[in-house]
Amino acid sequence: MRAARGLATLDEVESGDHVCQLLEPAETAGERSRAFVADGALFGDKVVIVGPDGGSARRLPDTPAPVLIDPARLEGSLLAAVRREADNAGREGFRALRILRHVTADRTGAPPDSMLQSELDLEEFAADSGAMVLCTYRPADWDPPTLDQVTCVHPHHVGSRPAAPEFRVFRTGEGHWTVTGVIDSAGAGAFGAVLRNLVAHALVVRLMCHELEFFDAAGMSALADAARYLPDRQVIIEGANETVRLCWQLSGFAAPEVPVVISP
Repeated sequence: MRAARGLATLDEVESGDHVCQLLEPAETAGERSRAFVADGALFGDKVVIVGPDGGSARRLPDTPAPVLIDPARLEGSLLAAVRREADNAGREGFRALRILRHVTADRTGAPPDSMLQSELDLEEFAADSGAMVLCTYRPADWDPPTLDQVTCVHPHHVGSRPAAPEFRVFRTGEGHWTVTGVIDSAGAGAFGAVLRNLVAHALVVRLMCHELEFFDAAGMSALADAARYLPDRQVIIEGANETVRLCWQLSGFAAPEVPVVISP
């Protein structure tokens, strides 16, 4: 079972991990990610670097030449491209696939929903394929709401955990997404954005909330709005404690027009 966790170093990245790494202003993706790429050579993994011209990671010494993907030059989706590389890795005799993704706001120009969907795609890909995915962001390049959205769908992080939001949403099985931490007014916007993306791609979204510590009225309102975002969708909340179920009812959300089922 996958679980949210922090990593002291990139040497701790395991199969199926989807890791968020936040860069300091003077750092480069290549410098901070040297161990992740070098371990590809050590363990026989295929390395794919996603970013404009491969970034400085192209110059890492003593490693096999990585596959370089520039998102600005892709004809299809990034998900389709990494799936092809995963298929090729198996045929080429590699143990697994390692993806270093350096997300640069100035080159992509992508809207926040597009960026979030891309990270959700990679989260699902990592969980289902066993690939190791490391995404690097420079916080100064992004507005806080967008950065909150993309960081909360990474179950793993390197070093200090981002201050906000205080929850994580990640894949833990076919059609299942686990929610951990605290969803309050500070994180309700990001939570709602994640759910809208999930319901846009599935008729039924199951959220496993056994490890959800706190869920306030703002979070519940975001949940209700996201569930009503598209017709004929349903959100199923599993593992909600008695307090959450009671607050949902008392807040007036337990109504036919809100397609949410909350169960123990």
